[in-house]
Amino acid sequence: MTPKARAEACAAAISAATRAEHWLGIELLAIDEGHAVMRMTVAAHHANGQGVCHGGVIFALADSAFAYACNSRNVSTLAQHGTISFVSPAAVGEVLTATARERSLMGRNGIYDVRVETASGAVVAEMRGMSRAVRGHWIEE
Repeated sequence: MTPKARAEACAAAISAATRAEHWLGIELLAIDEGHAVMRMTVAAHHANGQGVCHGGVIFALADSAFAYACNSRNVSTLAQHGTISFVSPAAVGEVLTATARERSLMGRNGIYDVRVETASGAVVAEMRGMSRAVRGHWIEE
């Protein structure tokens, strides 16, 4: 199995098991080993009191891309730590894309950077996630 085929099979298994992403309207656009791209449209129920996308929703989008990227090798992996910096607000109706890229993988620990952007390319947030591999696999190989 190629690394891309493995990542795609793991993504299918993750998507079948998750509830949060579907509820939030997050969809997977691309997956490969150590890399994932996810998208969502900011809906009215995602807005905070100031009428822009709630930071927790933006973090959930970034965290979802991080999760798919760090689970792409068929090793069950969880977030160990994550930080996010909000750069600009996202309005209701805007389409946000989160792109996660693996920066380091040493043993059971990984570091991933995630950029959240609008359709026009404006940066909304930057996230750094640290992962920890745990027991288990997503697919039989």
